[in-house]
Amino acid sequence: MTEYRRLNKDEICQELFNGFIRHQEVTKCWRRENGKWIIKDDPFIDDWAENDYIFLVKCLKNTIAAGGFVYAAFYNGILKGFVSVEPGLSGGEQGYFDLSSIHVSEDMRGNGIGKTLFNAAKEWAKENGALKLYISAHSAVESQAFYKAMGCAEAQVYNKEHVEKEPYDCQLECGL
Repeated sequence: MTEYRRLNKDEICQELFNGFIRHQEVTKCWRRENGKWIIKDDPFIDDWAENDYIFLVKCLKNTIAAGGFVYAAFYNGILKGFVSVEPGLSGGEQGYFDLSSIHVSEDMRGNGIGKTLFNAAKEWAKENGALKLYISAHSAVESQAFYKAMGCAEAQVYNKEHVEKEPYDCQLECGL
């Protein structure tokens, strides 16, 4: 049985991710060329090393300390998915809150965990004054299919920091 709950700052540590499998074999990605979105071959394996988890722990703790939202899915007591939303409006009249992460363990994908986490993020953002979620998302075809199924579209206003940090990510928004 999958349990969903908010995480607190004190429980976020590297050991929390011991049963989490961040592995994705990517073959095709969306790329913008000549003003149009196309699918291109771009095979690679996306996996996290120890330094990535150390950085993630720091980021999630900072999100909570700033008043943001970190929500997680546990299966048999083991973390299998999480989402985080940063507080503070951006994007002018778009009223964005930044969905800073959403990940589901490889062994649990396709079970509705991502949808539940995403909907919890939307609900929290709306309750806290946002009009839309802003998502700088992996351009893998599978990742983009998830966001499209969740009702996301290309962002009307791009966050320049996100674009500079991850130029191949797709910049999306999702109404609340």
